[in-house]
Amino acid sequence: MGRGRQKAKQTKVARRLKYYTPDTDYRALERELSGASTDDAEDDFEYESYPAVDEDDWDPPR
Repeated sequence: MGRGRQKAKQTKVARRLKYYTPDTDYRALERELSGASTDDAEDDFEYESYPAVDEDDWDPPR
């Protein structure tokens, strides 16, 4: 493919990306900004399942 056709394709793609306006889902944006979590996987994590470690009891590796 010649340089002219290649440049024309790149220009076409760039123009399409520049002027592309997707439909905005404002409800999803509102949920994301308000901090409402729809993912339950993060809520299942429990810190109590790990034992507490005091700095005085911790020995650095040698």
